[in-house]
Amino acid sequence: MSDEKRLIIVSGLSGSGKTIALHVLEDLGYYCIDNLPASLLKATVDEVIADGGKEASLLAVGIDARNRRQDLEALPSLIKDFRGRDIHSDVLFLTADDEILLKRFSETRRRHPLAKQGSVLLAAIETERDLLSEVINSADLIIDTSRTSVYELGDTIRERVDRRRTDSMSVLIESFGFKFGIPADADFVFDLRCLPNPYWTVELRGLTGLDPEVSGFLDSHASFIEMHDDILGFLTRWIPRYRDAHRGYLTVALGCTGGQHRSVYMVEKLSASLEAVGEPVSRRHNQLRQRPAAAVG
Repeated sequence: MSDEKRLIIVSGLSGSGKTIALHVLEDLGYYCIDNLPASLLKATVDEVIADGGKEASLLAVGIDARNRRQDLEALPSLIKDFRGRDIHSDVLFLTADDEILLKRFSETRRRHPLAKQGSVLLAAIETERDLLSEVINSADLIIDTSRTSVYELGDTIRERVDRRRTDSMSVLIESFGFKFGIPADADFVFDLRCLPNPYWTVELRGLTGLDPEVSGFLDSHASFIEMHDDILGFLTRWIPRYRDAHRGYLTVALGCTGGQHRSVYMVEKLSASLEAVGEPVSRRHNQLRQRPAAAVG
C-alpha cells in the first residue's frame, strides 16, 4: 500500500474520538492534519500526495463542524474528484449518543466548539449533527464510540481502515442486543428475536453464544438453521454486488434481545460459512465487550 495514494477524512461529533483516531493513523504512518478547513482540502491534497507523492502517500485530515456549511456540502463532489484521480479516499465518521457526549464534556470540563457563552451544551450537539449531515451521508464507515474504549477504537481503525486493501471491501458481522439500541454503523440489520431463546433454559442463562452448550441448543432447532441459511444466501449474493460498486465497507448487524446468545452464535456460524466460500470477514460482539449481568439473550 506504500505506493498507493490514500486519503482518510476523519470527521464526526466533538467528543466522539476524532483526535484519537488521527493519533492512531499517525502511528500507522499517515501524514495527519487536524482541524483542517474544508476549503483547503483540495490544496492540501495537491500539495501533500497528488503531485507525484513527493511529501507522503498516506494522508489523514480531521474536518469538523467549524466550517462553512457550503464547504462541508462540497465534500462529496470533492471526494469523487479525488477518486477519479486515483487517490483512494475514505470518509470515516465518528459518532456517539447525546448522553455519552454530555458526560464526556462534563468529565473533561471542555467547552464544545459550537457552544457560545451561556448556551446549552445539548443545543450545540444538535447544531453540530445538523451541520455534519452531508458528511455523515457520504461516510464510508461510521463508528459509534458510545460504548467503545480508546483501545477498541484503535483496533477498529487498524483492522478495518488501515489493513483494508484499497481494492477490497472490509466486511464486519456484529452481534448486538436490541435493548441497547441498533448499532449506528450497520448497513444491514437482521432481527433474530423470533428464534428460540437459550435464556429461558436455566442452565444456559449464564452462558453465551460462544459456549458449545448454547450452540448445540440453537443448532437443534430447525428455525435457527433456516434463518442462518437465508441470511447466508442473501450475503453471498449481495456482497459481490457491493464490492463491484466499489464499496469500501459493509457492516451486517445481527440482533437478539440482549446480545448474548442467539446473535452471538449466529455471527460465529455465519462468519465461518462465509469464510468457507472465500469471503474474508471480521466479527464483533458488542454486548460481550461489556457484558452486563443477567442480560436477556
